[in-house]
Amino acid sequence: MEAIILAGGFGTRLRPFTYTRAKSLLPILNKPMISYLIDSLPEEVDKVILAVNYRKNQIERYFRENDFGKEIIVNDEPKPLGTGGAVKFAEKHITGRFLVLNSDIICSLHLDDMVKFHIENNAVSTISLWPVENVSEFGVADVEDNGNIVGFVEKPKPEDAPSDFINAGAYLLEPEILDYIETDRLISMEKEIFPQIISDTERFFGFKFDGYWMDIGRISSYLDVHRFLIRKNKMENYLGRNCEIHGDLKDCCIGDNVYIGSNSKLNSTIVYDNARIEDSAVLNNCVVGENCKIGSHSNLKDSVFGDNETIADDSIMNKEVVWTQPVPEGYPKKQIGNVIGE
Repeated sequence: MEAIILAGGFGTRLRPFTYTRAKSLLPILNKPMISYLIDSLPEEVDKVILAVNYRKNQIERYFRENDFGKEIIVNDEPKPLGTGGAVKFAEKHITGRFLVLNSDIICSLHLDDMVKFHIENNAVSTISLWPVENVSEFGVADVEDNGNIVGFVEKPKPEDAPSDFINAGAYLLEPEILDYIETDRLISMEKEIFPQIISDTERFFGFKFDGYWMDIGRISSYLDVHRFLIRKNKMENYLGRNCEIHGDLKDCCIGDNVYIGSNSKLNSTIVYDNARIEDSAVLNNCVVGENCKIGSHSNLKDSVFGDNETIADDSIMNKEVVWTQPVPEGYPKKQIGNVIGE
């Protein structure tokens, strides 16, 4: 069985960290985001097709250096193709029923249970469903009691919503779905293909699950998932290797080879490898990139600092994004492709 992992986006809402790395390689508790997804795959998945475009070489290098016990194919898209186009571009690797997964979702979905549900219902397509409170921000599934989805309503008023369940970004598809997708263009699976399948087959199902679901699309959700996992694992902080910590930390994730000076206080902050934070610095809800240096007596809140940046002593910053280096050539100014749930 194959799994297609959609990992081709630029991650524009997570810049400046995606200026220097593929979004799917952003660390969560010091492990690349995509590794959590591959670890969650059913045992029967023996081939993983990575739909990539931006920073393909980084992704290839990571999987050369790390063995997950499955065949990994880096499927280099010539241009951004969206969810549907990426699936079609992987068609030559598909031999039967297959999974399609978004690389930026961290959740408690058990894919084995979803596969079983799909087979029991003789489904042509099954998607994961997650309940939300604010339905007016999403495309909401009109789902029957048996799990059959009969349509989607885009961003309804709460009183008009057919349910509180949204597309949660995991799909199990039969190979005939590939016939619905045109070749070599940007296509939204969610907006263009799914409505056709619902109309033609009446075998489009939704698999509901509980626990947790987090879309790592913004800096705020990137911080949230760290805080959630640290607390879920009953830890005060997550510390990397070879760190020298002299300050006070709470709900922080610290990378490898990090120095934190005396009297510094960090709260809900992520620090990448090889960073240095000098004495008496205060950081709240910040992300500090690789090889950064934060000056002494700095007071930083709700701010992000890209790789290799230096912040002067006594700096005061609130809701700042610090990136003083060139933006990579070809990096877009706004998001390209599809947003899950919309």
